[in-house]
Amino acid sequence: MSTTVNPDTLSAPASSIPRPPAVALVTGASSGIGQAAADELLLRGVTVYAAARRVDRMAGLKDLGARVLELDVTDDASLIAAVDTIIEQTGRVDILVNNAGYGSYGTVEDVPLAEARRQMEVNLFGLARLTQLVLPQMRAQGSGRIVNVSSAGGRFAMTPGGWYHATKYALEALSDALRQEVRQFGIEVVVVEPGMIRTEWPGIAARHLRATSGAGPYAELADRFASGLELVAAHERLGSDPVVVGRAIARAATMPRPRSRYAVGLGAKPGLYLLKLLPAQAMDGVTRLALRLPRRPQDG
Repeated sequence: MSTTVNPDTLSAPASSIPRPPAVALVTGASSGIGQAAADELLLRGVTVYAAARRVDRMAGLKDLGARVLELDVTDDASLIAAVDTIIEQTGRVDILVNNAGYGSYGTVEDVPLAEARRQMEVNLFGLARLTQLVLPQMRAQGSGRIVNVSSAGGRFAMTPGGWYHATKYALEALSDALRQEVRQFGIEVVVVEPGMIRTEWPGIAARHLRATSGAGPYAELADRFASGLELVAAHERLGSDPVVVGRAIARAATMPRPRSRYAVGLGAKPGLYLLKLLPAQAMDGVTRLALRLPRRPQDG
């Protein structure tokens, strides 16, 4: 079966006991990319545990056959309970899709460190802890696939999303190190880097930005950037459908030899290509022109 990650089951003779479907845990599955990834994995015959804080919003996935779990990635007891439940019910974890995350925008000077730490907890440390919890089972079975949903913004940074970009840069580095560590056990680590996607993310980021930097020395910058995010949220053509990313995640989670990274969605590949061509100062200039920022105080 093409959806089974475990190479031992792939090589089993036809007369053997029927192969079990792969078992996947998808976090942040109540909306957007996580919901699309869970749906696409179900279509590929995978047993999907869809996890999120908002269980009521996963009724549609449950109707499609997903098993829903309440999960808070910042709560260690919640993470342990989720993994224990899956192993008790199925005896295995083949695929972990670390998708839960959010964008809290605001300038570095304005964002309270408590909020910066919370974003790190959700976007990085919760993901890392959940990974720690599934790895022993994956090592024991000699196979597994971890798909970390990063962002095209994990490869470049621009104002006023310094803390958000910091979480994604860190995720990229963590994923590279993890990939090198666990390949010896038959476990693959893949990073998916979405561009601009039609989800709740732009609207949430805009609200955080206006609340954090909407007044004070960065108010003009915040207003311009938040207006752009709100425009994306309001117009479907300014972002790719989450299904595009969901399909990429499902392929990365189930194909025999995945690449280390997949850039998908509107602007992801062109943006990363531009990054390769332009030095840092040139990229700063592009940002400055896009947001109409003065180069020096006397230019204002």
